[in-house]
Amino acid sequence: MPTEAGQGLLPHYPFQQLIGFRKLEMTLGYARFALEMRDDLLNLVGIPHGGVHALLLDAALGSAGCFVAEGAPSRRAVTLNLNVSYLAVPRGAMLIAEGRRVGGGRKVFFSEGVVRDDTGLDLARASGTFRYID
Repeated sequence: MPTEAGQGLLPHYPFQQLIGFRKLEMTLGYARFALEMRDDLLNLVGIPHGGVHALLLDAALGSAGCFVAEGAPSRRAVTLNLNVSYLAVPRGAMLIAEGRRVGGGRKVFFSEGVVRDDTGLDLARASGTFRYID
């Protein structure tokens, strides 16, 4: 599994540190992130705020198109569109987001992904459009 220092993974950035999610894996066209559930991530009814799922999906889907080989210049992208569908309430203690690049070209790419809990339950699905930036 790639480490933070190599194989296409950039170091944690301030927002990532604030929320506490971590990169588990990045390969060509694929990214996986995880976040342990905490009380401060819950909404008023005691379930994860929808924005938590959306941020994990945004990170995973965007990162899925940005993997580069060791030693190559890093790639970055911005989100043009993100559509999230919420499916279930988690039963587990961990949220795991996976993103896959499904198409695109030199400047724009498309990704799809899912957030599951550590029991394997699908919690949310998303599709997104992203633009590479210099």
